[in-house]
Amino acid sequence: MKMPGHFLAPAGAVLLLLTSPACFSDATSPLDSTSTGVTTVTPVTTATTTAAPTTGDDVSTTEASAAATTQDPTSDPTGATKLDLGGTTGFGMDSEGSEGCNKVDLLFVIDNSLSMAAEQDSLIASFPGFISEIQRKLTGAGSYHVGVITTDAYAGNAEGCTELGALVTRTLKATCGPYAAGAGYMTEADDLATAFTCAAKVGITGANNEQPIAAADLALSAALAAPGACNAGFLRDDALLVLTIITDEEDDSEGKGKGSPGDPPTWFDALVAHKGLEANIVALAVVGGAPGNMCPPYSPPTGAEDAPRLRAFAELFTYGAVGDVCADSYDGFFQAAIATIATACQNFDPPG
Repeated sequence: MKMPGHFLAPAGAVLLLLTSPACFSDATSPLDSTSTGVTTVTPVTTATTTAAPTTGDDVSTTEASAAATTQDPTSDPTGATKLDLGGTTGFGMDSEGSEGCNKVDLLFVIDNSLSMAAEQDSLIASFPGFISEIQRKLTGAGSYHVGVITTDAYAGNAEGCTELGALVTRTLKATCGPYAAGAGYMTEADDLATAFTCAAKVGITGANNEQPIAAADLALSAALAAPGACNAGFLRDDALLVLTIITDEEDDSEGKGKGSPGDPPTWFDALVAHKGLEANIVALAVVGGAPGNMCPPYSPPTGAEDAPRLRAFAELFTYGAVGDVCADSYDGFFQAAIATIATACQNFDPPG
């Protein structure tokens, strides 16, 4: 059994977490309502077709955040050393013959507040290369679920699915789904680049009380996964879960009366409860304050708020990585993250 590893994303990398205000009227979050603060975590070291969506005018954009050059995924310009993530004989199978994962569920939590237009564009630009490289390298994985949620109760979504955590099938400007599977999530049967571009362009009219962790927790909850519910069928027990959060603000309920309830360890426990084994989750956080970050002082629509709580959350996972939300390209981060995803897939422990 090879030792799993973390990596520190290079300066051009990002951890995706898009935030918006929460609403718990239709689904209950298991997160504790009392925050106990931040747990100090040692920073990780390196690292088919559906109809095209019906679109309207583009959502208004803001000025791009500070630029960073795309990084070579095999190097770290900050000088940090990447841990050996273990050799592979093909990313669906390890050298000892284990089959690894054959299904992958990818959940993107996107901040839809006023300052996030440029970051949404960067995510959309990086997604096609990210998903195609995952499909190329995870040779044993043939089934993919891809879902998008926002950090608030998204008013632009389809009727009946405007609560926090509901998968996006419609935005303020376009109708994106139902997708090929007839559900709220995309699959390999969709034109993923086109469908994701539609769903991820969630706009910038969300509330400034971003709750990315509460949104992710609710998205994976039994209430939203029930038959006929907004997220029915998305989360599978026998699939690797890849959670990507992109946001330029902290999830900071502590002492401020906003954000997700609880603290990083509480968040970690809540997410793990949905999968049973934490090693069957990859947590990617594209936030402010990442090592070597390119963010200027936070002054919307530019810069990003330092997010030590979100970084601590991601770093609690065996397969966790943190990236820079202010980078003008997320390509380098995602290319580096693929090695972590591949190792998690290789070591996937199926239920039962």
